Amino acid sequence: MSGGKEASSSGRPWGPFEAIRGLRPDGVLPQVTPIRRLLHDVPTEADPYAAAQAALAPLATAIRPGDRIAVTAGSRGIHDLVTVVRAAVDWLRAAGAEPFVVPAMGSHGGATADGQREMLAGLGVTAESVGCPVEATMETVVLGNLPDGTPVHHDALAAKADGVLLINRVKPHTDFHGPVESGLGKILAIGLGNHQGAATLHAGGIPSLGAAIEAAAKLIVGSGKILGGLAILENAYEKTAAVELVVADGIASAAENALLQRAAGLMARLPFEQLDVLVVDELGKDKSGTGMDTNVLGRCWVFGIPEFESPSIAAVSVHRLSDASHGNASGLGLADVVPARILEQIDLQASYVNALTSGAGGARRSRLPMVLEDDAAAILGAVTMSGRRDWSELRLARIRDTLSPNELMVSPALLDEAAERFDLEITGSARELTDVTGTLTGWGER
Repeated sequence: MSGGKEASSSGRPWGPFEAIRGLRPDGVLPQVTPIRRLLHDVPTEADPYAAAQAALAPLATAIRPGDRIAVTAGSRGIHDLVTVVRAAVDWLRAAGAEPFVVPAMGSHGGATADGQREMLAGLGVTAESVGCPVEATMETVVLGNLPDGTPVHHDALAAKADGVLLINRVKPHTDFHGPVESGLGKILAIGLGNHQGAATLHAGGIPSLGAAIEAAAKLIVGSGKILGGLAILENAYEKTAAVELVVADGIASAAENALLQRAAGLMARLPFEQLDVLVVDELGKDKSGTGMDTNVLGRCWVFGIPEFESPSIAAVSVHRLSDASHGNASGLGLADVVPARILEQIDLQASYVNALTSGAGGARRSRLPMVLEDDAAAILGAVTMSGRRDWSELRLARIRDTLSPNELMVSPALLDEAAERFDLEITGSARELTDVTGTLTGWGER
């Protein structure tokens, strides 16, 4: 183990992390080789705009001229979000309605209207891109109570509208599994609940969250203002596989559950069941609500929720926060080691508001991992703590983010395995994992 007092690469004061400056575990990182998972018969929607407009046709009789219709947007990482929202806005306007977009993202954006508008803009959703106003508020109205007395909050702008059209991707949730996970029911109950509604439903604990979302969504549907929802399904390449309409009474019910089952079969996963180290270049709210998708990591880390059987990863290093996260580092606690540079990217207020709102979902995931000086030191730390005595057998993989687990760089032990598998293709030559400054090398470098 080496130490020292080299200068910080950023030149900024290290404060309480002064003690780790120059701290570097002993060892030499293996070279890595790029590989790609080959997927066959992947369903892809060639024209998401047209698919969205065609899906909306059954709602034509529900639109009256002049109706103000709130259209939701808010989930991160949806490939064709802007396209589908624009298609819905154009369709509603052609039907005689006056559409407007409302953020449906619970407490994200620092739990402020301006912060949520900024987050939508970061996702590409602006008045110019979707062709209608974007209106935001943190105010809510209470539409009723669940059987246990829990109030059900609903966005005040949506409540005043003549109708609400939900748009969201349907996929497995990162905190729990059940009949209703991430999708239309969640964006209705949690997203349009704004900060107060999201916090209220999460307060009962993650094990009960699925049932709370289902009950709250059905209660809101009962208000009579929900037109239905456009469900986006994505394939293993994170491209649109289908856009389908779920009518109001199918939200948080059997129709949505059927789409959830389809989505689970489409999602991308790591091609290896067991890893010693996973190097994740970037986490962020544009990648997953938890920064990194727990279904890809095989880590849930929520009290009361069973852990995944696979994949099994001994140590995870994460190396930067995406710009689109605006400092929200929720999910960083899913990592074991990070470089000190990432500390400069974190907005603690945005991160902790999100963590506190998610209740038990934020307890472990908002913790700070071990901090080492640079990328190389962080990866060396992860390797050192992985339990692999013989580094020549090290099973190390690198991915850009959990949205892209089909493109990897792998250590020699995994490369030998990849060479024998029909579903994996070697796409480049071996190269160093980090450069002479201790920084991760680029994906195109040799």
